[in-house]
Amino acid sequence: MQSYKELIKQREALDQQISQARQQEMAGAVTQVRSLIAEFGLTPQDVFPSSRGRSSTSGSKVAPKYRNPATGQTWTGRGKPPRWIQNQDREQFAI
Repeated sequence: MQSYKELIKQREALDQQISQARQQEMAGAVTQVRSLIAEFGLTPQDVFPSSRGRSSTSGSKVAPKYRNPATGQTWTGRGKPPRWIQNQDREQFAI
C-alpha cells in the first residue's frame, strides 16, 4: 500500500497532466471553431442567438383582465389574486 505522501505526489502529477491535456484539446477545439466560423461567415448572434438579455416574452406587460369598481385597481389574472377579488366571482370584475 502506498503512503499518503506518495499518493499526494501522484495526484499533483495527474493534475498537471490533466491541465496540459485540457489546454491542448482546447487549442484544437478553438482552431476548429474559428475555421467553421470563417467558412460559414457566422456571427456571435448566429451561434448564441439569445445568450444575453431577456427572451422576447419575458417581462412583457399583460393587459389587465379585472378591475375593482370601488378603487379602480386592476389585476391581470396572473399571480396571487388581490384581496378585493379573493373568494368572489371574478366575472363581476371582468373588464
